[in-house]
Order: sequence, then C-alpha cells, then structure tokens
Amino acid sequence: FQNFQYFKSINFRVRKMKVKRTQVGIIGAGPAGLTLARLLFESGISTVILEAKDREYVENRVRAGVLEQGSVELLGRAKSDARLQSNAQIHKGIEISLNGDRCRVNLEKFSGGKHVTVYGQTEITIDLIEVHTKLGGEIIFEASNVMPRDFETKTPVIQYESNGDLTELQCDFIAGCDGFHGICRSSIPPSKLKFFERLYPYSWLGILAEAPPPSKELIYASHERGFALYSMRPPTRSRLYLQCENNTTLDNWPDEVIWNELRCRLGVKDANLIQEGEIIEKGVTPMRSFVTEPMQYGNLFLAGDAAHIVPPTGAKGLNLALSDIFYLSNAFTSFYDTGSTKELKSYSKTALSRIWKTERFSWWMTSMLHKASETDNFENRIRLAELDYLLSSEAALSSLAENYTGLPY
Repeated sequence: FQNFQYFKSINFRVRKMKVKRTQVGIIGAGPAGLTLARLLFESGISTVILEAKDREYVENRVRAGVLEQGSVELLGRAKSDARLQSNAQIHKGIEISLNGDRCRVNLEKFSGGKHVTVYGQTEITIDLIEVHTKLGGEIIFEASNVMPRDFETKTPVIQYESNGDLTELQCDFIAGCDGFHGICRSSIPPSKLKFFERLYPYSWLGILAEAPPPSKELIYASHERGFALYSMRPPTRSRLYLQCENNTTLDNWPDEVIWNELRCRLGVKDANLIQEGEIIEKGVTPMRSFVTEPMQYGNLFLAGDAAHIVPPTGAKGLNLALSDIFYLSNAFTSFYDTGSTKELKSYSKTALSRIWKTERFSWWMTSMLHKASETDNFENRIRLAELDYLLSSEAALSSLAENYTGLPY
C-alpha cells in the first residue's frame, strides 16, 4: 500500500498499450505527408497521419507559394485542387533587377510553353486537410512522443501518445514527412546515412505586409546593398525579403528601415512602386543546402525536408517535396497492385537524381543573386558577369526557365 501511494504521488500510471493497424504510417502533416495520404487514399491504400502540432497551427504555417506545373498536376491527382484552380495566379514570367535595371524573363517562351502557379502553401495545406478528413482519411493531431520502430524488419510500428492513450500503430511501411528537425531521419543509425550540407554566409529577413505588391510577377533584385525578393501572397498582400547578415535580430530592422531598404534595392526608377502597409509578420530565415543519402532504410522512407533542404531563392522547397511524393506514392501503389518492390527499392536513387539537379539550380540562383562579402571582390565580379551573361543569352535564359518552371519527373 505504501508503494502504491508513492507511485500515485509521482503520477506514475501503468497504461495498457492500444494497437492500431494501417498499411502506410505517415509522420508529419505538412504538404508532403498530406499529399501522400491523399494519393494513397485514392488508390485504396490505408494510411494514418501523425502530426505533433494542432490543426490550427498546421493550417496557419506561412511558407512558399510558387508551384511548378508538375506540383499542380499532382495536387489535381490528389483531388485537392478545387480552390487552387479558381484562386491561383498564373505567372508566365519573372523579373530580374540588377542595381535597379529590370528585365523580364519570359518563362513561357524560354521553357517551351510552361509557367508557374502562385498559390500559398498555407492554402494548399488547408485544402489537403479538408478534403482528406471529409473523405474519411485519418489525421491524428497533437500526437506526442512519436517514435518509429522496427523499420528494419517487415513489421514496422510507430508508437505515439494521443489524448492520454499510448498506441502502437502497426504498418507495412513508414513515411517520414516530418521536416528537417523531425524524428524519422534521426531514428536511422547515423552510420547508414551520408549528409551533404552548405551553409550560406547570409540570411533572409522576410515580411508579410498588408500592401499591394510592386509587380504582378516576382522580382528578383540583385543590388550592391544585397539581394531582395518582391512577391505576393495573395495578390493584395506583399511577401518581401531582404538579404541580411546571419546574426541579424529583428530589433535591428524597424519597419521604417525595412521599407527604405526595399525601395533602395528595387532601384531609384521604381522606388515609388513600393507601397507601405501594416507588417503582419516578420522573421529571419537562415540559408542552407542539405541532402541526406540514402532516403530510405529498411521500410522507413524519407520525403521532403526530412531528406533535403534548399535555399528559398529558386522556390523549390515545396516542389521538391512533392516530387518525392510523386515517386514514393507510385512505388507504394505499385507494391500493393503487383507485389513488386522494384520501385520501392529504387525510390531513393530515383528521387535523388532530381533532387541534386534542383539543389544545383537553387545553389546557382542563390550564389548569382546574393552579394558576397565586402572583401570578396572576385566572387562579386563573377556573379555580376554571370547575371550579365544570363540576361544576354537565350541559351542561358532557356536553362533558367526550364529549371524554374520545373524539371520533368
């Protein structure tokens, strides 16, 4: 009795483990995990999504919003594109500004007819969750102590807690779509993985403002004071970025300084295009390139930010995650349709081929548009020559347009 009172006093509880069963357990309810669940649901394959945050938090995360055509088509296959088709903006070009001189790149012309679609990742997430839950898909929000286990065997499980219950989710496969800081990649023995990383010597200061954007298309501005990006989300709001130092704090960037710097980097001729408005969000984003090899271990498969990161300059993070899901969903569907594991075994190799090409493009665009350190005059001269060549060569513009609108799957 005394022992019982002691354990009770420290809130010790012996709980019976609940057991659930699904075919594919998905960790992470970002666009990657949600799109995978939708595609598998449409193929008659059962899934359970486990998400650490609550639904409101997930549906309010503000992220990128430039979609390749392949990403739009994939969301269509997932039956989650109704609002996208009616509300998204089609962009057939981008603008590049060099010290205030703007030049439009006709993406449609130089890519053979392709374009990009601007539709916020927040809206994509809302659409995916609404469709999936309405059709009976299972998403467990606020799942805590999530732990993938036994994925090197044929009987992997995911252990988690929800509403005070401890549950073991038995599945055939685990999809790790839980982001860069998630549990899935770190659960794989480090000796089984290789990591490739590039940290950049600058960050982005980003704002979301209640003000119309300066252009109907994105402007990428390279200026002697540093890079700037002018975009929209949605059309009535401006999503604006400034290159800043890695040790930047928001205290160093009051609103007045931000607006003045945005005008300066857009150039004297177009400074009047900047319209001030209430800044409703402000943050600093470090710049990094990161790739994990391989993207699978046993029956655990990594996708999206769990496997790779790109600097945001080329708008590839979300698109790269969705291309992973294209390959992974096809591999799962092939297995359940035919019993073949061929596509599952080749998933990492297939996905990484496209990932490294996209990493190269994001690195190139980042290096070309951002000012190097004050002392690195050679690199600054090289990147200016690169920009000059790009804007004077149809071959170079075709390469930019092909990569920006999205390489084929």
